[in-house]
Amino acid sequence: MTGAALPPGLILAGGKSSRMGTAKALLTIGGDTILGHIVRRLSPQVSAITLNAPEDFLNPLGLRLLPDRLGGQAGPLAGVLSGLRDMEDHGIAASHLLTVPSDSPFLPADLVARLQARTTDPDAIVIAASDGRNHPVFGLWPVSIADDLEPWLADPENRRITAFLRRHRTVTVEFPMIGTPRGPLDPFFNINTPEDLEEARRFAEELA
Repeated sequence: MTGAALPPGLILAGGKSSRMGTAKALLTIGGDTILGHIVRRLSPQVSAITLNAPEDFLNPLGLRLLPDRLGGQAGPLAGVLSGLRDMEDHGIAASHLLTVPSDSPFLPADLVARLQARTTDPDAIVIAASDGRNHPVFGLWPVSIADDLEPWLADPENRRITAFLRRHRTVTVEFPMIGTPRGPLDPFFNINTPEDLEEARRFAEELA
């Protein structure tokens, strides 16, 4: 996909945030919401941004909401499916959809460029990795998988991203850690707990 056009981007915010007690995307670090940081980093990399979240999600940035088309909290893959079907509905010609989660404020400014550079296959899934771990919610998802993903998700036993990836050609792209005075920062650091939030705030101060 070297030289490919910018894909549309989808921020996955459909989770319950049960450990935080509130929508993680709307918590603040470094003078902005987590969602604000993500949108600012993502905007130059994609053709448009939609937000995979329920209709009643507080949406201060006015992003176009894209709720799950499947009921029952089917996980991030349900958001991926909604994004792919939305591309089809709107006649978007891009081969892939970019997804990122709503709780990772330090995502790389070259995320899309590095993912696109690693494959010329319009049917390949391309996911990010760092520090020896894969991060499939940061990925380029081909529109061509939608017709496999939808019936696969119809089985409530099928929710794990890793299981679905095994059904398709998947390319993994390694990203370096970010050097800070506090030590290395994983660019895909995600905020799940109050302790994570405080750690992210400290890193944000160092990067300001």
